[in-house]
Amino acid sequence: MTSTPTPPKADRRSHTYSHHGITLTDDYAWLKDANWQQVLREPSLLEPDIRAYLEAETAYSNAVLAQTEPLQRQLVAEMRGRIKEDDSTVPSPDGPFAYFTKYREGGQHRMIGRQPRDGGDARFLIDGDALAENKKFFQLGEADHSPDHRLEAWSCDDRGSEYFTIRIRDWDSGADLADVIEETDGGVVWSADSRAFYYVKLDDNHRPMQVYRHQIGTVQADDTLIYEEQDIGWFTHIHESASGRFCVIAGGDHETSEQRLIDLAAPQAVPSLIAPREDGVQYSVADRGDELFILTNADDAIDFKIMTAPLSSPDRANWRDLIPYRPGTYVIDFELYSGHMARLERTNALPSIIIRDLATGDEHAIAFDEAAYSLDTHGGYEFDTTTLRFSYSSMTTPSEVFDYDMASRSRTLRKRQEIPSGHDPANYVTTRIMAKADDGAEVPVSILHRKDFVLDGRAPLLLYGYGSYGHSMPASFSANRLSLVDRGFAYAIAHIRGGADKGWGWYLDGKREKKTNSFDDFAACARALIAANYTSAKRIVGHGGSAGGMLMGAVANRAGELFAGIVAEVPFVDVLNTMLDDTLPLTPPEWPEWGNPIVSAEDFRTILSYSPYENVAAKDYPAILALGGLTDPRVTYWEPAKWIARLRATMTSGGPVLLRTNMGAGHGGASGRFNRLDEVALAYAFALWAVEYDS
Repeated sequence: MTSTPTPPKADRRSHTYSHHGITLTDDYAWLKDANWQQVLREPSLLEPDIRAYLEAETAYSNAVLAQTEPLQRQLVAEMRGRIKEDDSTVPSPDGPFAYFTKYREGGQHRMIGRQPRDGGDARFLIDGDALAENKKFFQLGEADHSPDHRLEAWSCDDRGSEYFTIRIRDWDSGADLADVIEETDGGVVWSADSRAFYYVKLDDNHRPMQVYRHQIGTVQADDTLIYEEQDIGWFTHIHESASGRFCVIAGGDHETSEQRLIDLAAPQAVPSLIAPREDGVQYSVADRGDELFILTNADDAIDFKIMTAPLSSPDRANWRDLIPYRPGTYVIDFELYSGHMARLERTNALPSIIIRDLATGDEHAIAFDEAAYSLDTHGGYEFDTTTLRFSYSSMTTPSEVFDYDMASRSRTLRKRQEIPSGHDPANYVTTRIMAKADDGAEVPVSILHRKDFVLDGRAPLLLYGYGSYGHSMPASFSANRLSLVDRGFAYAIAHIRGGADKGWGWYLDGKREKKTNSFDDFAACARALIAANYTSAKRIVGHGGSAGGMLMGAVANRAGELFAGIVAEVPFVDVLNTMLDDTLPLTPPEWPEWGNPIVSAEDFRTILSYSPYENVAAKDYPAILALGGLTDPRVTYWEPAKWIARLRATMTSGGPVLLRTNMGAGHGGASGRFNRLDEVALAYAFALWAVEYDS
């Protein structure tokens, strides 16, 4: 074990607070800037003592990992060599044009373009590289063309704080109009006459609560408020309906939802409610003629079903089953067209696409034979079409994009992901095992390794997990992972409870009072991989981000002896304090997921029992790398900062524990497709280093 530089020591400034008869001390609460809202908008306003501490931690991390810098550069070169630099998406047709995005050779950011549908030269209107020039951070948001194809609404964030500014560019002149709409979520829905659009404004606490209508040629101050959500626990978003006839105002939290429709052809239209919110009932709608199609968990359909209702009277009393609830078959989403419906389902962690002829009711499936794979549908601009676009990949097979004729059942390959440096899927194996949790639950684990991998229990392994909000972890292709796998690692994904990999009930079994199932499942996956001779204890590196970072923190506390290292990206580790602060952007909407410790003593005690920050103990810990972003509105920078400070002050052995804060980025890390590789390379170099460090 080599010596390491002296780590910084955070000041301990005692801060005590009490809830429900329990008093806690938080010595590192001072790391949360009192003016954090202003810091999101202007990072230079960060308190000097906080900035000094964050910079000292980053300097220490750089010093500890200095020996890996040549490896990091090599990893970046490898990963960049697998990227087709002048890549583009398959053009998506809409009327006289087909729209697409493209990267230029060496470019970091997307360009937005189109080409005549009947042939002709492509033209680019939005150049992300030019817009990003001389900016420390730049993220191009959404781009949406007007129905008359004359204007393009585009948005960007140049702080990393996810406050997007919307502008309007003219396709003929190539110039932006005077219209500037600030502090939005970045998306728009155009009116049918192309003279106005709808957007969602973020409030002072970074919450999407208001829908406005903007008339082209006017200033934002004159925009019309169309809808305002009154419940601070609900977020509001908008999208265009399946047919393009309506703007859908979709609101909800993690348990309940409600939707409204605005007729895009009626300039003075007011939102029309589909069905009033009902605790625990979620639904989303698509329209076809005079009928609505509704994806919902109503009537205790835990894994969801599809119902229909008349557009003229869409209240709950008129909902009728179209695709009845089938326990164990999770209906994830559906795409609606004039004559067909394509629904994406998952059974036992394997997806399939089911095509339904709406005239006859006949159905057929699109599925694949690999042990673990990923499928996704891609909605297009056109409604009156028989073409469904979908993508397929597995942990060994690069992404393939197909156009599928739902009437003739013919499939056309439109694009296969190119790996310029070369990739032969036959050199790799993807497989799946089941890990048995303490309560008997069977947890799927997807695994990637080289064909010449030896099952002798000696190999290092990276185990990735998330397990929250019902988000599933697809067994999809990642070219970056090959840099670990080609160095002898196995790469595994733990499909733990809290995600919906095995259905919505799988998610419900890993939230609130059952949250610890997620952590125990992850540890069970590690033990199952050891038992199957893929690896051994202290040869595993755990990896997770955001809520997956909370998983990493909890596992480090509960089963740290299994791991050589932990990589926690933007980790949600200060769960209790965050859920007690209702001014933070995500706190009220998160109460259904974690519980509300402000009003519920039971929720307070439950979160206190597992929150990584509060459960740091005087014990041995694996090496830990925590990555944060100063302008992150989702997992605020002080969460990983406080966690690392408490770990270093409390742990008795192990480590080292490292913190790197990106002072110019937010939740998604560095902007630009190549800059992001630096962070991936850091995580992978740390994983390689941690295995050797602990061996």
